[in-house]
Amino acid sequence: MTDTTSVESATPLPSFPMERKCPYSPPPAYAEMRAGNPVTKVRLALSGREVWVVTRQEDVRRVLTAAEMSSSVKLPGYPLQFPVPDEVLQTMELPLVAMDPPDHTVRRRAIIPELTVKRMQALRPRIQEIVDEHIDAMLAKGGPVDLVEALAIPVPSLLFCELMGVPLADISTFRAFAEKTVKSDVTPEEVGAATAEMDAYLDKLVAAKTADSSDDLLGRIIERNKEERTLEHGDIVALARMLLFGGFDTVTNMIALGTATLLNHPEQLAEIKADPGLTDGAVEELLRYLSIADSATGRVALEDIEIGGQLIRAGEGIIALNGSANRDETVFENPDGFDIHREIKLHSAFGHGNHQCPGASLVRVELEIVFNTLFARIPGLRLAVPEDELQFKSHTLIHGMHSLPVTW
Repeated sequence: MTDTTSVESATPLPSFPMERKCPYSPPPAYAEMRAGNPVTKVRLALSGREVWVVTRQEDVRRVLTAAEMSSSVKLPGYPLQFPVPDEVLQTMELPLVAMDPPDHTVRRRAIIPELTVKRMQALRPRIQEIVDEHIDAMLAKGGPVDLVEALAIPVPSLLFCELMGVPLADISTFRAFAEKTVKSDVTPEEVGAATAEMDAYLDKLVAAKTADSSDDLLGRIIERNKEERTLEHGDIVALARMLLFGGFDTVTNMIALGTATLLNHPEQLAEIKADPGLTDGAVEELLRYLSIADSATGRVALEDIEIGGQLIRAGEGIIALNGSANRDETVFENPDGFDIHREIKLHSAFGHGNHQCPGASLVRVELEIVFNTLFARIPGLRLAVPEDELQFKSHTLIHGMHSLPVTW
């Protein structure tokens, strides 16, 4: 076991997040850490906090399942990557990902019946309609178009609105919010303001559905809660917010980055066009390869614990690097290569343990339909600008693209 207390005071800590050299790959420093110092202390660039980052898959999974770890953002040592005033932090309704059992268990149980594989498969016809409608619009307009604007944002946002029972007249509200958080460079203050605005809307939406029941995901959660009485009004608002981020932001960035990745591997893309049955495997490889929610998983040690031979003291924060775990050389052969035929037994794109993404089945269905439909209907799709002109997001919890100009 290693205790680096004496070393830390004399050695400047690496800044986090670390610089990417390639938009499709995690920072090179991850591989260096996996090889030599898999549990490393860093300084968070925006919040200034000193925390540990964990890079190997075995250790990442240990962090995400250890009873000695807490997910609560309200604990002093939590690895907040954006500065949040303590008075705001202590009074906010926590999202599901920032809760520990038993509170987490109660809230997760409220949404799991709505996100089963069977329910998600039943959505396939409607998802297909939504994707086709937007590809129709792309073809009618003609290239070049921005795929983020034309497909990656509107498909998951419209689906989310329908699932949650958002009135059609209010879809523009969600679209505006989406563009603030996904498409443009924004400051943490602007993200905070947009989130507060959306919370206010969701608060009214939950109140309306509580007063007048509706047969949609949010309405059914509210109706079950009237019998079970396990959630307060604010808890349901927080669940709705979590579903918004988890069901929209990640899918939007996976559609854009996934399309760019497939265009960047034309031989494998040709195989998918010839045999759409390969798309399920391609989606799993894209999830592993891109790992867009790389550093979104934070924990705090509740007691001293050893991770990867390193002593983590009680109260210290940890970030489990999903992107690094998905490039672990001891788990994946040629991990930096993209291979749609890879047999993937384990990847960490959806996290791990009791906080694993509950909407994973929906994400998989959406991506499979989007990629199969996009390349079947526009087989000549290609980038409309040189690859080095593509605009990628950086220094964010969710890696993605600002725009993806394509033509045919």
